[in-house]
Amino acid sequence: MSPPAPSVRALAHRLHDVVVRIRRVTDHPVLVHLARAGLIAYGAMHLLIAALAVRMAMGLRGADPDQTGALLTVAGGPGGRLLLVAIGLGMLSLAVWQAAEVLLWWHGLLDGEHRVRTAVVCAKCLAKGAVYGILGLTALLFALGFEYEADERLRELTEETLLIPGGAVLISAVAAGVVAVGIYTFVRGCTGGFMRDIDLPAAPDRWEPAIEVLGRIGYLAKGVAFALVGVLLWQAAASHDVSTATGLDGAMTAIAGVGAGPWLLGGVAAGFAAFGVYALARARYPDRDPSS
Repeated sequence: MSPPAPSVRALAHRLHDVVVRIRRVTDHPVLVHLARAGLIAYGAMHLLIAALAVRMAMGLRGADPDQTGALLTVAGGPGGRLLLVAIGLGMLSLAVWQAAEVLLWWHGLLDGEHRVRTAVVCAKCLAKGAVYGILGLTALLFALGFEYEADERLRELTEETLLIPGGAVLISAVAAGVVAVGIYTFVRGCTGGFMRDIDLPAAPDRWEPAIEVLGRIGYLAKGVAFALVGVLLWQAAASHDVSTATGLDGAMTAIAGVGAGPWLLGGVAAGFAAFGVYALARARYPDRDPSS
């Protein structure tokens, strides 16, 4: 027997009050400052990836030009462990701050007219939060000494998955998802949708064109790199050759291996550097609302 309407309304009202209180906590200036620190770390990580990619383009040996390579570079520097802890805590704070945007939109899921749009917005918030959270946890693991290389771990997981029934299909599905993320990222660079993550009213008008140009270049470069990662993963599933199952480092290596590879890789590195500067601008003028 369903409860009377007044009880349902009272329960909904109490739930709304709880959500509002939690949302208020995530808007606390301390968390916002920590999230900004996470965005600074995120930008610096992309600048490090760009520097490592330039080294690869020049034929110099060094850490892999990917997220784990950037963290390993930090770990090997002065005060590396403390910096990794700071990066990890900042990125985890950024993850909470970003994912908490769902608390502003969740009620739209109860509205049939706006349910699909709300679900997409919430999915974006949670996906961004997940990416930041994984990077934050990785940084903390590296600070504790649990280091690994992303491309090697991906090959191991791919090999283990290929041994189970339907493993190739599963990897192909994951590869298609990665390619889709790459295409989405590329399209976002074309449309300028990333500017929704910048608090434009707070940013000086004279800086907006520069931020947009840097963001476009960065998103286009990241889109190409992610799509290539997906293609390489699909090749691993189709051929059962796990050597092609690599992450961002593998994509950079594949780019470097073509005819004009060093020049192309230099261009991708410039794109990642541009994204790093864009992320620093976002840290100065952050907006977590993906549909504002």
